[in-house]
Amino acid sequence: MLEISDLSVAYGAIKALHGVSLRVPPGSIVTLIGANGAGTSTTLRAISGLAKSSSGRIRYDGQDITALPPHRIVSRGLCHVPEGRMVFANLSVQENLQMGAYLQRDRAWIAAQTDYVFSLFPRLQERCQQLAGTLSGGEQQMLAIGRALLGRPKFLMLDEPSLGIAPLLVKTIFEKIVEINRSQGLTILLVEQNANLALEVSSYGYVLETGKVILEGPSAELKANPQVQAAYLGI
Repeated sequence: MLEISDLSVAYGAIKALHGVSLRVPPGSIVTLIGANGAGTSTTLRAISGLAKSSSGRIRYDGQDITALPPHRIVSRGLCHVPEGRMVFANLSVQENLQMGAYLQRDRAWIAAQTDYVFSLFPRLQERCQQLAGTLSGGEQQMLAIGRALLGRPKFLMLDEPSLGIAPLLVKTIFEKIVEINRSQGLTILLVEQNANLALEVSSYGYVLETGKVILEGPSAELKANPQVQAAYLGI
């Protein structure tokens, strides 16, 4: 579904990614693990066209999207839930969801998908007319995921979905991520500093350090790797 080959990204003189390569098979959940500054968020930004690569190739669904602008990438079904949620604070929950569907023209599908989002996250339906900026961190994360689902994604990228969320809600969010993957058949690329949770829900993982992939493998193997345990699992 997604293949990145030798991707490099620089912000001015600072090189953020150094020849990153990774693959995400259709229907899978793959995780990218790394500390702050490792290049995980930059990888997602490069895939969605928000950060321009200096070298390398990004292929999505069989086509080269390296040079495409973000709106063209979204229209192909590749949706990005950014770090920090980035909801439209002065718009209601309902209006945020409508913004997610801005490229869609099928009203029946939009209505059915909105119902699906509300069934997934009942709190959003309860707070339908509430301003998004007044929601809790966990509720905003639910809204950010719901908004992305209204973009008719085939491939969903989630950047730090547990960041700044109460532990009880983190568990709920991750259960819903697995449910979305299974019920909608969505392929998911997950960036998450909570390595334990990320490796639990994913089938394969990559470990980034200073812009390079230093380890990769099936999630169960990474979870058992002493290097990963010491650096990311607190074992």
